[in-house]
Amino acid sequence: MRNWFGLFWRACLTTILVVIVLAPAPLWYRYRYVEGKRFRVVADGVLYRAGQMTAAGLREAIERYGIRTVINLQHESPDPLLPEHWLGRGVIRESELCQQMGARYIVLTPDILPPDNRLDQIPPAVEEFLGIMDDERNYPVLLHCRAGLHRTGRLTAIYRMEYENWSVGEALRELRANGYGFMAASEADDFVVQFIQNYRRRAERNPPVAPYPRKVSESW
Repeated sequence: MRNWFGLFWRACLTTILVVIVLAPAPLWYRYRYVEGKRFRVVADGVLYRAGQMTAAGLREAIERYGIRTVINLQHESPDPLLPEHWLGRGVIRESELCQQMGARYIVLTPDILPPDNRLDQIPPAVEEFLGIMDDERNYPVLLHCRAGLHRTGRLTAIYRMEYENWSVGEALRELRANGYGFMAASEADDFVVQFIQNYRRRAERNPPVAPYPRKVSESW
């Protein structure tokens, strides 16, 4: 009987220790996921990508990586209210936070063109994005949408193809690997077709392709 009780209490103690050690892990993962929503390095010192972070997460990214330009791709939320932390009170507009941190704040709307567009026409957001990336004074740049998967992934693919000479296949593989989805990253998605599969590096265009004219919204 004593043996049984000894084994029982040992098992209880082991269970308690396991809970104490492992319980914080999911909470820590959730904290990091929300605070720094899918933050990734695309090209160190040049381009970073993420989803919509908290105010604390965005401040940390700007401070740690010296971000000078923040590009928001959310047409539905051009100046979102950021919660201060994952758990806690307080909110701040993203543009206001960037102004406080000395970062340029730009809103791009990565829409596709009408169904009858020609293959040599490029969505306006592509040329707007390239115009920003052509100017090294904007570096480092942080590119983000809500989830950090689709809109951010497509413009990251443009960066890879234009500045790093990646092929369409390489850009699509990275797109899928970072959560876009295998089936979605195909010709079934008009966004993928117009932004990636139809894209040609500017050096290969003859004559140069002119995008639809549109103004970029920005603030300091």
